[in-house]
Amino acid sequence: MTKKVLIIDDDTDLCLLLSRFLTKNGFETATALSGQKGIALYGSEPFDAVICDFRLGDMDGIRVISALKKVDPHASILIITGYSDIKTAVEVIKLGAYDYIIKPLIPDEVLGILNKLIRDKEKATVSPDNRSEKGGQKNIINPDVYTGQSAAAIFLYQQANIVAGTNYSVVLYGESGTGKEVIARAIHDLSPRSQKPFVALDCGTLSKELAGSELFGHMKGAFTGALQDKEGHFELAEGGTLFLDEVGNLSVEVQAALLRVIQERKFKRVGGNKEIPTDVRIIVASNENLTEAYRRGRFREDLYHRFNEFSIYLPPLRERRDDIAPLAEFFLNQSAKETGKTIPGFEEDVLNIFLEYPWPGNLREFRNVVRRAVLLTADNTKIVAKTLPQEIVDYHASHNGHAVKSDHPNSYQPHDISTEKDPLKGAASRAEYDTIMSVLQQVNFNKKKAAELLKIDRKTLYNKLKNFQALNQP
Repeated sequence: MTKKVLIIDDDTDLCLLLSRFLTKNGFETATALSGQKGIALYGSEPFDAVICDFRLGDMDGIRVISALKKVDPHASILIITGYSDIKTAVEVIKLGAYDYIIKPLIPDEVLGILNKLIRDKEKATVSPDNRSEKGGQKNIINPDVYTGQSAAAIFLYQQANIVAGTNYSVVLYGESGTGKEVIARAIHDLSPRSQKPFVALDCGTLSKELAGSELFGHMKGAFTGALQDKEGHFELAEGGTLFLDEVGNLSVEVQAALLRVIQERKFKRVGGNKEIPTDVRIIVASNENLTEAYRRGRFREDLYHRFNEFSIYLPPLRERRDDIAPLAEFFLNQSAKETGKTIPGFEEDVLNIFLEYPWPGNLREFRNVVRRAVLLTADNTKIVAKTLPQEIVDYHASHNGHAVKSDHPNSYQPHDISTEKDPLKGAASRAEYDTIMSVLQQVNFNKKKAAELLKIDRKTLYNKLKNFQALNQP
């Protein structure tokens, strides 16, 4: 079926040029020489897309978008803007425009963006098998994922369900370990792209030199060590979803290259001359506020707004207390299956410790703690406190006004000074231990923050903690 496009511009020549070009390429067009006429025309007949100049004689693009969205909340709008108006154009995208095109217009660029808009609009129609019997979107069903029963967790997965059926780019915010990749994959699995690849890339591990190769690929001989052609993550994710974790760590140069790819929907491999078209949905994640990052000049504002068509906040585990007990059972069942053990559950004091601890490492830390406890627990035996890591038991002890139990295998108990061969060295060691534990408690046992406050690197901190543990070994 021929797609209909409404062109709104007070420049008669531009309207005529666009209309002829789009008609030649299979579109049906209509033109309006003012905002008011364009709005009236849009309300009188259906259009698949609108191309509108931001600066019109009777109104600006913001007012046109607002009026069109009142007529049709799903109106797909492209804004034409001059270079000096890019910042304003970014704002109208936040208001609901699909994209913007910078003057002077390049016909092939307009056609490419318009075709992308049409494809995205068609894909945004959720297929029948993505609906539940009650008419809403189906729930995320994955036996390896615990969705949660707390209000915060329910709201999180509701948002994931809502955005999954669209082609919006998504920004996931949350502390480390909150499950950002799990949510990204869930959105992909529920999307019309679910049969295509889901490709994840940790931007935090990329150097400026390697980022271009990882994202866009390279040609043999492009640089030292490029021994053969390599596909980048955009090619690997073609037709599917590309998940960029810790996107705030990308250098400014790589951000600029990424912006061009998103705008032009094509890229070149490093060292290559051939332009490769791309069609991927982008989901990005960050544990820092990207709004603050671009205000401080660490992240491109225009790239941020390209990404931020929809944002989801992943709450830390300390804000999901109702999920801790069922999560403990969920991780226990997973770990018991991995080890082939039968573990009947947790002693009551262990669950109390779990509920009290702030879980700075969130779900990842919780899962690892339970896996470790299962490994240290005999078959057909409940998990007890002494199978937990030292910092968790120490935190519980310090918040309940008593010392760490001496039977904990990782607890540090200073010897009687009279038994020490070097009392002065022992006193220094105890003082150092007390200082480190005090700082760890202040930052909820976040070792990275503790190392920063103590002005040592994390490796040194880990080594010192191991040494303290060794002091208590028989």
